[in-house]
Amino acid sequence: MAGHFRSTHPRSAFPDLPQFSGFMKPCRFEGEVQNLEIRGEIPSEVDGTFYRVMPDPQLSPLIENDPWFNGDGNISAFRIKDGHCHFKQKYVRTEKFVKEREAKRALLGKYRNKFTDAVEFKVRSTANTNVLFFNGRLLACKEDSPPYSLDPETLETIGLEGFDGQLPCLTFTAHPKLDGDELLCFGYEAKGDGTPDVCYFTIDSTGKFTETVWLVAPIVAMIHDFAITKNWVLFPIIPQICDFERMKKGGEYCYTVNAYEDDSGNLVFDLPLTDKNTIAAKLLRFTFDPHSTDLDLPESQIIGSEDCEFPRIDERFSGKRHVHAFFDLMDPRLGTDFGTIAPRMGGGHPLYNALGHLDYKSMKIQKYFPGRTHLVQEPVFIPRKGADTAEGDGWVVALVNNYATMGSELHIVDTRDFEKSQAVIDLPVRLRAGLHGNWVDA
Repeated sequence: MAGHFRSTHPRSAFPDLPQFSGFMKPCRFEGEVQNLEIRGEIPSEVDGTFYRVMPDPQLSPLIENDPWFNGDGNISAFRIKDGHCHFKQKYVRTEKFVKEREAKRALLGKYRNKFTDAVEFKVRSTANTNVLFFNGRLLACKEDSPPYSLDPETLETIGLEGFDGQLPCLTFTAHPKLDGDELLCFGYEAKGDGTPDVCYFTIDSTGKFTETVWLVAPIVAMIHDFAITKNWVLFPIIPQICDFERMKKGGEYCYTVNAYEDDSGNLVFDLPLTDKNTIAAKLLRFTFDPHSTDLDLPESQIIGSEDCEFPRIDERFSGKRHVHAFFDLMDPRLGTDFGTIAPRMGGGHPLYNALGHLDYKSMKIQKYFPGRTHLVQEPVFIPRKGADTAEGDGWVVALVNNYATMGSELHIVDTRDFEKSQAVIDLPVRLRAGLHGNWVDA
């Protein structure tokens, strides 16, 4: 079967499969472009850099039917200042990337399965899931290993980040949370593949580890994201279980909105969730007493019934009561030209045709529809300048795929007028589906 095909010699062409075709054909571009073309006007007070990462294989994969999210981490940086936008992109020089470039062929095997590799790796990371700024460095993260450090200006790889020998575990989440100046983190399978151990730790603004707590999960399963409140940390365990013996035989290996404590001390936890083996998810809210002895969660409340994912908030309110959320959603009623998109789309990645803005006070969702031949990637919020700026007052930035031109666009939307774009920035290169990114104020 295609999923078990393993090449015995170098293959220059990518497999003729959906995840390597159309818009999902690997980009493999490194370089920079100054003064990108802009339609509309970028607000002068928007001053900073939008970083994002995409899985982007530099070479045809060792396993022919490789999932799209197993590609090498390629970091994009959009520097915005004085109404102009400059673009830079560079691969993370992971151990995998360097060894494969030297060998001129793929060496890493199946996703999260070291037993299928062509050579032994000390660290299997592709550094392709998230990129964030902390303590003067960019951290390119993938949850099965420590992050890689990058120079935020040049995007040059500094090296594997061990936090001066303080990192207590073998893994590091792709979704750390900033709580003021402190970074809250965890690693699952923290003592190695197939281990049930979870390590939670905090890092202050100077890079010093301030707290480390070891836990044992009830099962060995994926814990992709987590949530924090003033007094609690929540780990949603995804029903994707690691079977170590199956991995040895060559087998295969949700994002949260936010959580907070209400006036009664209950935990309120919002996240997209599905009850089926499908990507389609509804936005749900769980409210529960953390001191209860009842092991069953109470029934969830449906906040949004439309298919949504990649939720973000105004990050200044992480762990606190939030009243705004932004996310990708799929609404077929908006008029998307699926006939044009489908033959050019490629496959394997999630499909969303609009950005949503949920106001929890009115419980209404505003929608930004970028165009009939467009699909959106993850939104990121940029707060308006000023210490007293209200929550959710600012802009949302998101990369958008244009299937009519087969090009990528960066859209900026004002949250005060959410249903139309403030500016559209055209890229001269096509960027395939990415995972996560963050805004870093200048």
